[in-house]
Amino acid sequence: MRTAFVPPALIAATVVCVCLPRGPADLDATVQVTPADVASAVLVAVAALAVVLGRRRLPPRALLAFGPLIAALGVTTVLSTDIPVSLVGAARFLQVFALVPLAVMLAVRERRHLVLVCGAVLAAGLFEAVYGIVQVATGTGASYGGRGVRAVGTFGAMDVMALASVAGYGLVIALAFLLTAPSRRRAGALPRRRADALTAFLWCAFGVLAVALALALSRGHWIAVGAALTVMVVLYSRMLALRVAVCAGAVAVVMVGGLGIASQTLVERARSITETTSTPDQSVVDRYSLWSTAAGIWQDHPAAGVGVKNFAAYRDTYAPLQLSAASDTADSVNGFVRQPLLSPHNEYLLILSEQGLLGFTGFAVLVATLLWGLLRPPGGSLKCARRDPLWLVAAGFMTALLVDFLYGDLGGPTSVLTSVMIGLTAVIALGPPWADGAAGLEGSQAARSGGPTGGPAPRGGRRAPGGADDGR
Repeated sequence: MRTAFVPPALIAATVVCVCLPRGPADLDATVQVTPADVASAVLVAVAALAVVLGRRRLPPRALLAFGPLIAALGVTTVLSTDIPVSLVGAARFLQVFALVPLAVMLAVRERRHLVLVCGAVLAAGLFEAVYGIVQVATGTGASYGGRGVRAVGTFGAMDVMALASVAGYGLVIALAFLLTAPSRRRAGALPRRRADALTAFLWCAFGVLAVALALALSRGHWIAVGAALTVMVVLYSRMLALRVAVCAGAVAVVMVGGLGIASQTLVERARSITETTSTPDQSVVDRYSLWSTAAGIWQDHPAAGVGVKNFAAYRDTYAPLQLSAASDTADSVNGFVRQPLLSPHNEYLLILSEQGLLGFTGFAVLVATLLWGLLRPPGGSLKCARRDPLWLVAAGFMTALLVDFLYGDLGGPTSVLTSVMIGLTAVIALGPPWADGAAGLEGSQAARSGGPTGGPAPRGGRRAPGGADDGR
């Protein structure tokens, strides 16, 4: 077998680098470069070299998906009110939404490469989850209500939402492979002991990640990940979705009410979700104010916005008086820091205010193309795809991302992880860029392996394109 020119291990290394601590943050620095950024730059460089040398090529659907976004970004940067600042922001935007996803597409050659990426994301999520749980147990997490009870992992309080993002992606992956895990009735899928061990590991991983997500105290990620998991279970089986809802409610009552695991803090945080319109806290007031600020900027610059990374320069001109303009964070690494609010905490409004309708159209084309590709998977039917763990991962990730963008935006080290997940979704939705004319993800490797777990194919059933069994 010929060795891949773009090693898929580079993707896994990029994911792992997301977890490397970067030390005390420098708020005065124009650009915050993380180890994950460096690893992603290597991945992009190797992928670009492969294209130049003719060793790899992208499918036309990928160019149609990412092309409008890249073109719109170029135009809005040229029309920016501060081009030097926008060049830095445009490079970051291009990295997250185009370069790294395209590099992932170029690196993936077989189904097992996607499984490798999922395994790396799950491992990163578990590491951060365990680290965050230990922080809460020892009182060394980020400050919440004057106590260090907020799980932040290796990211620290300066990236207080990062652990929730990593744990959320890990939950999506764990659930996808749990739903499609070989059962005892499918004797040929995997040896029984191996199947049982895999299922037990996935259940343990799911539980640890769920606890860490709860302890991260990120209301937005609770909603986004909850929506993603719900969509995944409903797509797989409606009856199973009903049973899961009942069990989830019982588990929540036992954990919070019966065992008292951070019950007071969790209940207060959960209750605040329902009070965002009646009696919002200061963080919610600031978010509403930032949204109105972004809307005001877009109304005055509807076509091309003010340029990427220029929202902060226009914030005070359009912001209402109730905006506090900064948030207080504290942890054992950075101490007490007053962190300025430099974005509207809504990716859609951020794109509209900085890139106008032109940039938003390019972004919408990318999202619509990926969603359409998932609804009409290359080489297979939607009914078969819903039994494929990789397709479920992509569907869950897109749900979580699009919901999270309603009250959050990309930033910090986990933006690289998000870009890797976009690339994984693009491979599943648009089809892999096979340079040698081989079949898609359902090619010879999947046929031999019998699905993502690598066992022999079951007898007497017709193999679905994603490695799933039609008769299941």
